Amino acid sequence: MHMQDSHKQAANFLETVFEQTGLELQVELRETPGGPVLDFDGPDADLLQTDGGELLDALQHLINQAFGRSLEDRQRLVCDVKGFRATREAELRAMANHAAERVRSTGFPFTFGPMNASERRTIHLALADREDLHTESIGEGSERKLKVSLKNAT
Repeated sequence: MHMQDSHKQAANFLETVFEQTGLELQVELRETPGGPVLDFDGPDADLLQTDGGELLDALQHLINQAFGRSLEDRQRLVCDVKGFRATREAELRAMANHAAERVRSTGFPFTFGPMNASERRTIHLALADREDLHTESIGEGSERKLKVSLKNAT
């Protein structure tokens, strides 16, 4: 199966789901440097952003379970709403940089509030090349947080 075809099939599948459930949402398939993005817009778009984007995450999980095997190695389909994720990622990277400066200037660890796995991962990756810093996830379940500390700190 051609990679592009599976992206289009995923977009068509979601359009059908939205039609069947009466959700007023349109799906736009965009190819980005980071991979394929299914961007949703329409009168019901705000529903997908409530609770930190829980429904959006659920749709992304569903679509990757259904179509993941037909995608190129390790590629994932990303679901977004009016560029919400791109904005959130930029926000998280800025937060990561702020935390890094704070940890370096004070010497004390900085712990973010509870975040989902993809948000923690974004911050881990944003700070991965900072050789003097260590990031780790702490806590359980929905209370998992990300802690940033100096590597040489005891």
